[in-house]
Amino acid sequence: MKRYFVSVPAVLAAILLVSCKHGPPAGVAAEVNGHAITYSDLDKTFRSAPQQPPEGATPDTIENQKLDLLNSLITNEIMLQKAEKLGLTAVDADVDGEFNKLKAPYTKEEFARQLEARHMTEADLRAQLRRDLTLSKLINKEITSHVVVTDAEVAGFYNANKALFNLPEPRIHMAQILVTPDPNGTAHNLKSSKAHTEQEAKNKISELDARLKRGEDFAMLAQNYSEDDTSAPNGGDMGFIPQSTLDKASPELRKMVFSLPPNGVSGVIHTSDGLYRILKVISKEPAGQRDLNDPRVQQEIHENLFNQKDNLLKAAYVEAARNAAKIVNYLAIGIVDNAAKSK
Repeated sequence: MKRYFVSVPAVLAAILLVSCKHGPPAGVAAEVNGHAITYSDLDKTFRSAPQQPPEGATPDTIENQKLDLLNSLITNEIMLQKAEKLGLTAVDADVDGEFNKLKAPYTKEEFARQLEARHMTEADLRAQLRRDLTLSKLINKEITSHVVVTDAEVAGFYNANKALFNLPEPRIHMAQILVTPDPNGTAHNLKSSKAHTEQEAKNKISELDARLKRGEDFAMLAQNYSEDDTSAPNGGDMGFIPQSTLDKASPELRKMVFSLPPNGVSGVIHTSDGLYRILKVISKEPAGQRDLNDPRVQQEIHENLFNQKDNLLKAAYVEAARNAAKIVNYLAIGIVDNAAKSK
């Protein structure tokens, strides 16, 4: 008896093409319950993504990223169709409110540059906001509203993980606004604000210090102007710093931090590395075992358990919705088919 061996790509192509008897429609990357996601849609979303392929990326790397992105677009389309059936599509007032909120920190010219950098128009942004707000409404109604964390679950987690709440040393919850005179750096704050010379850095940090003293919000100024890419998106929040880490700082800096009360803000600090900082002490915690009755402990455990349940339900909801949808991924079919033809 003769045995016939066929290459794996050829087999996959044959299987995938069963759902595509007449060939893919022109310009269509995928179909979801008959709704087309075009290559134009895919390319536009790919160009506007914050994380672009690294310089020198191969065509295969780029194609793989597009395949992952298309999979996300397929999932989003499934969710958007479910939201529409449930009457949860975001209305114009929702979109206008979010659009104005995003636009508020910028001048007209700055906002135009932000859109240009992401290869988007105002209409593109509004369409994206409508999709995001619609998905958020669906998730809140169908998933988040069903998540419940009981007091018994909080107590159970605490009793099983007491060591997590036993601080070996004091720690300080801190935030910062950072300004650097680096002429070559870029800043990813909301204003794309960056000092490039020593004088620019001095002027910028002095102006921010003056605005804080006039009562402006620390977190908002950090988001708009801080040049620390890690903490700026979180309003300058650096999390909890152990005392042992602060002990490695200069005596002057350490003394200043320890002298600040909770919610206290420092003046301008010019550190030995040539950078300018303004620090805020959010809270201070002593060493030792934290009790379950501590509201901060309860909140931390509640948030942790809530997020676990929310993520699990969300993943299951999405998977069930995908299983019920009719999906044809023409991009995937084409990649497999081309691999089979290259043999």
